[in-house]
Amino acid sequence: MTQDLNSRTVTGPIYRIFKRPQFGGRPGQEDVERYSLSPQWKNGVFLNQTKTTMDVSLSSMPGLLKEFLTGRKKRQPPRPLKIESLDLERFEDKSDKFVWYGHSTVLFRISGKNILIDPMFGPDASPVGPFRTRRFSENSLNLIDDLPKLDLVLLTHDHYDHLDYESILKLKDKTEAFWVALGTRRHLEKWGVSKKKITEFDWWDESQLGTLRLIFTPSRHFSGRGLFDRAKSLWGGWVILTDKHKIYWSGDGGYDTHFKEIGKKYGPFDWGFMECGQYNEKWHQIHMYPEEAVLASHEAQVKTAIPVHWGAFSLALHDWKDPIERFSREASAQKLIGCYPRLGQIVTSQDKPSDDWWYYEDTPK
Repeated sequence: MTQDLNSRTVTGPIYRIFKRPQFGGRPGQEDVERYSLSPQWKNGVFLNQTKTTMDVSLSSMPGLLKEFLTGRKKRQPPRPLKIESLDLERFEDKSDKFVWYGHSTVLFRISGKNILIDPMFGPDASPVGPFRTRRFSENSLNLIDDLPKLDLVLLTHDHYDHLDYESILKLKDKTEAFWVALGTRRHLEKWGVSKKKITEFDWWDESQLGTLRLIFTPSRHFSGRGLFDRAKSLWGGWVILTDKHKIYWSGDGGYDTHFKEIGKKYGPFDWGFMECGQYNEKWHQIHMYPEEAVLASHEAQVKTAIPVHWGAFSLALHDWKDPIERFSREASAQKLIGCYPRLGQIVTSQDKPSDDWWYYEDTPK
């Protein structure tokens, strides 16, 4: 028997594909009623502050797929990128610090709290697609075993390269709380995370974690994990404020006026983790070019900028190290302090790692 996909029943192999747990949960009527209370929800979807489109159509897909399937060599390093092991004793001392694991996964130690953002430790950013997007590093899921007990996991949106099913399965019992973009809760619940642990945030919502003040901020992006849930959950960034430090996490998104607004409201920031990677002219409105990421850093009043969203996956057509080369060059020209850590490196507020490690990783042995 064959039925419509929207009725949740389909036949044969297609049924098995759409029942894969990686898709997460689908919004129910109760969810939609809750989303409709958000100022960002209009005509059944969440919208950006500015009209946002992508120049990708069915007619352009064959050519785009051909481009993705050719020239792969330059889009990934010649050998797996090493991720340094976590020195837990050093990580848990009194100083504020962070560890970048590639792409947009960062572990913070802030005012004695352990916070993980966008936990994508999995080996594949396209787990349900016809083509794989393999990670540049090996055995990355095992890194979760060495993480400390977590006070909080923050999620910016529900895309596969930010919210990973396998990672959540390993994290759900070692994490006290999940603070997530509005609409993302349904995925975590589907994967067995206790509802009591999950809090959803709309833009500008805020809450306290001990002495920390956290605010969910706008970005210019979109969401969705399947064919029928595009823009059915929100996307954004995070601001973390302490009595000593201010941190801005831009989240995924294109350039827009929200950077100035966030800087004016909460800046200046000691650290700004700025999206920089996986860009293309066809989807320029939802992913900044590196030069725009530098401009956004200035407008958000970031003192030291750390480019993220690169170093783990090739989700666009540019060279794997193009984001960091262009960002570091533009940052130098615009007198922005850049911080460019190695994967897994512990970075304190006194550190400003800036050696060109990616250059050596791109040199065949």
